[in-house]
Amino acid sequence: MTLSDPQSFTTGLPVHDATRLTDGGAQAHIMLHGQVYTLRITRAGKLILTK
Repeated sequence: MTLSDPQSFTTGLPVHDATRLTDGGAQAHIMLHGQVYTLRITRAGKLILTK
């Protein structure tokens, strides 16, 4: 699945660009219920979410 046309998604779910979440870098912290998770974009362009 590519994000070339985000409006082509019909699931009704929000779509977020990972590079915007990381502010153009490779990592971001995401908080959920007081727990901090790390989102990382690998050199191969894959996403890893760890606690």
